[in-house]
Amino acid sequence: MNCTSRKTKPIVYAAALIYLTLSISLGLVQTLNARDRETRLGEQRPINSHLMILFVVGDSTANNNANGAQGWGDPFISYFDAKKINVLNRARGGRSSRTFITEGLWDKVLSEMKRGDFVLIQFGHNDAGATNDASRARGSLPGTGEETQEIDNVLTKKHEVVHTYGWYMRKMIADTKAKGAMPIVMSLTVRNIWKDGRVERGSGKFGLWAAEIAKSQNVTFIDLTTLIANKYEELGEEKVKELFATDHTHTSPAGAELNASLVVEGLKILRSKPLNRYLSEKGKAVKAERQKRS
Repeated sequence: MNCTSRKTKPIVYAAALIYLTLSISLGLVQTLNARDRETRLGEQRPINSHLMILFVVGDSTANNNANGAQGWGDPFISYFDAKKINVLNRARGGRSSRTFITEGLWDKVLSEMKRGDFVLIQFGHNDAGATNDASRARGSLPGTGEETQEIDNVLTKKHEVVHTYGWYMRKMIADTKAKGAMPIVMSLTVRNIWKDGRVERGSGKFGLWAAEIAKSQNVTFIDLTTLIANKYEELGEEKVKELFATDHTHTSPAGAELNASLVVEGLKILRSKPLNRYLSEKGKAVKAERQKRS
């Protein structure tokens, strides 16, 4: 072995070590960034523990920061005065009413909840999925009844009793009431799907079921689907395209801002107006008009 070869080997080893270290570091950073994007708002804590909390509970249409999308729960926070109320976006992408509970996300919300708080509950986009598969296993049984299905969950490797959409929603409502907080049920956001100049008004029967559940449990209901659909049709199909990111379900930041303002409008037209006193100047500026179903 010549002298040049001896000198080259340590350099090659050092370069390989540096490359390996950088690769591991980059991978770790990417993993942490991905986790941060998913749980950025999920890890928030109340700014003032003496104030009431307004929780947002739902899926990626409320909390999503991937691929240029944004959920309405992010801009929604700015419609309220931080000196009067804490607004916490506890929605989590990819979850259904079922998996939000079974994964312990709902228990986390309950651990933070206290008397006098408010909880916006919105699920359905993911509840129509498969009840048992190796990828997500998130579907709830259709309807509002007491039917059940026992499964050996392929994804979690656990035995599970799957309930209906209505059962999971009623559980969250009952748990909220037991805490002395106020549950407010909302119908779904609207997907960018059009036919003959009219936008789709809700996915499946979840809007109808949400309204029925709210009525049966004597809690407040906001028909957000109608509020958004009416606005979309007012804007027209071409302009609405700009309000979505990479698919027909997840909104862009502009779409998230619009949906957030319509949630506020829905809150302002409630007869009891439970959250009006907590609005920021931005929230007070939102015009509220009663909507008619189309």
